[in-house]
Amino acid sequence: MQTSIPTTLQRTSRQRRAAGPVALVLRERAVQAAAVVLLVSTACFAIVQSLPGDIGFRIAAGRYGYDQVTAASADAVRHELGLDRPAWQQLLDWLGDLLSLNLGTSLVTGASVRTELGLYLSSSIQLAVAALIAGLAVGATVGTFAAARPGGLLDRLTTLWVSAARALPPFLLGLVLILVFSVQLGALPAAGHGATGNIVLPAATLAVGLSGLFARVTRDAVVQVRQSDYVRFAATKGLGERLVFFRHVLRNSGVALIVYVGVQLLILIEGVVVVESLFAWPGLGHALVHAIFWRDIPVIQATALALALLVVVLNTVVDLGSLALDPRPRVREAVR
Repeated sequence: MQTSIPTTLQRTSRQRRAAGPVALVLRERAVQAAAVVLLVSTACFAIVQSLPGDIGFRIAAGRYGYDQVTAASADAVRHELGLDRPAWQQLLDWLGDLLSLNLGTSLVTGASVRTELGLYLSSSIQLAVAALIAGLAVGATVGTFAAARPGGLLDRLTTLWVSAARALPPFLLGLVLILVFSVQLGALPAAGHGATGNIVLPAATLAVGLSGLFARVTRDAVVQVRQSDYVRFAATKGLGERLVFFRHVLRNSGVALIVYVGVQLLILIEGVVVVESLFAWPGLGHALVHAIFWRDIPVIQATALALALLVVVLNTVVDLGSLALDPRPRVREAVR
């Protein structure tokens, strides 16, 4: 019994030290999220107020159509929604509702913004994850094989592939895929959402560029790790090539790759406006464009806020993933 108590205390101490970097990351990201909510909400409101045109007229046009809008109907909409009040009062009302997790209703459709936001967010995440998985599977595999012989034929082809994928605009690639697989072959739907095949073309459009980037990052990371001293020492000890690869090369290469994957996922989620519009995919970017056109202030603020908080969440996931793969921050915390 006397020997088990120190063992338990030592185990608890190690668990606390291991949780130190994780707790620090979570605290920092929580503070960042609070600041993002305040800054993004205020900035969006100020930008919408400064846009040209009559907000009441635009909202009335979104409700009734341009042919049915008159000055009287625009004034009625403006009074109904409280748009004739001072801007600071409208902003305080929004921030107050936000504290109670009430995102309000759409000024155009009257639907709950929270419900619509959930649909937009799930659609964008679904498209981004599908493109990311396809790009990562192809790119990481090709990059790993290219790293086996730096300067070889596959390595040179990978470099050419990266340059071509980055130079090809997504909207042009999307049009080519539509013409080939939808118009000519009739194998896949050109646009829409809901059916299984609808996600193939937009995900492929995004995955082509990602696969080239992942191939280059994986190739460089694997080559660098293979040339490191600890990998050479592991081979000197007599460990097999496969064991050295999976125990040392793959894990240490993953630290660089997971950070890059997180960055590219952020770019995907926030930068798929063109692809979503081209394939009529109802994501956050597509919804934000329409909300800005109709001056739907609650939808604009909620959509922009969701994009900003998504950045914080993904950064947190990347940091935690890096801590899981790389033990050095935990070791430094334990030494302190």
